[in-house]
Parts: sequence; C-alpha cells; structure tokens
Amino acid sequence: MDAFTTLTAVAAPMPMANIDTDKVIPARFLKTIKRSGLGVHLFDTLRFDADGRERPEFILNQEPYRKSEVIIAHENFGCGSSREHAPWALLDFGIRCVIAPSFGDIFYNNSFKNGILPIRLPRAICDQLMDDAKLGGNARVTIDLARQVVIRPNGEEIHFDVDPFRKHALLNGVDEIGQTLQHRTRIGSYETARRQALPWMPSTEGA
Repeated sequence: MDAFTTLTAVAAPMPMANIDTDKVIPARFLKTIKRSGLGVHLFDTLRFDADGRERPEFILNQEPYRKSEVIIAHENFGCGSSREHAPWALLDFGIRCVIAPSFGDIFYNNSFKNGILPIRLPRAICDQLMDDAKLGGNARVTIDLARQVVIRPNGEEIHFDVDPFRKHALLNGVDEIGQTLQHRTRIGSYETARRQALPWMPSTEGA
C-alpha cells in the first residue's frame, strides 16, 4: 500500500453522524473482490438520484470538493455492517484520511490496513475543521503523521493520537502481509532448520 507521511489537501465537510458502511458503499456493489473501481460508487445513494444523475447538494458533487482527499464528519463514521469494500471505495475515490469524533470499530481497523488514516478528534474541533473546509480550495488542511498533528489553514496545530504500530505501518506503506515479508530471511532460516531437525514433519513453506 502507499505510504502516508504528510498530506495537504481539500477536506470535504460532512456534518452527519452515523454514516454507516452501506452509505459509504451500498451492498449491491459488493460483488467484486477487486480493490479498484469502487470509487465511482462511493456514497452512491447520496451522490446520485434514482436515474443516476448527480445530486448537486451533496458535497462531493461540488467544487472544489470533487477532489477531496480528506473527509471530516461527526460521530460513529463507518458504523454498521463489516465490509472492507468501504475503505476500498474511499481510497479508490482518493480519500486518504477521515477525521471524526469516533468510528465504527471494524471500519477503523480496516482503514489502517488499507492505507487510510482515521483520526479521532473531539466534536468541537471537528466542527472547527468543517468551518475551515467550507472556505473552499484555498483553505487546505495538512495532516502530518510523523508529528501526529492536524494543521488548520490558519497554522494552528492540533495533536492526535495513533497507535505506534499502525503509525509505523502507514509511514512505511506496509500492510500486514508486507510486515510479515520483512522477516522472510528469518522465516526461511526457520523452515530450513525445521526440515533438518524434523524431516518427517510436513513443511509449512508456502502454506
């Protein structure tokens, strides 16, 4: 996955709570196991009407928010059913960070695994960031993961917490498989020694 270091981008304000995974990517689009191509269906029922026409009132159908890389929302973003397609759709659209007071647990975990940074900040601060975002394309927000700060357009820095292991993975662009492969030499040595010591045991190599 792509590393996340520092991001300066347009943020889309979504002053809604309980944006569930079915709103993020409706169930009818879950037939694929590919991670690409889902961005066109992101927030489908909010972005488009029954005839497939854009709803002009929805934020991602407005300039400059069509190219947003950050979403700012209210409580419990990503709640509802478990579906990894939700972060896949966000990432395919171009979203790399979601800021909200709280998240659905499974969505929160899946986001890190797919290169999206979910940031928990108090509701009052999220509202301030939404007000900043409403100023348009010139009011960009910066997220510095190494320093763990969100930087408002006026220069104010807001600290956020993140698990050190997940921070390391994002900064280095490695998912769980990538982290395992970093130890391939030691794993190979173990397998060789195991075969020599226990030749009658089936090999786990390639399992």
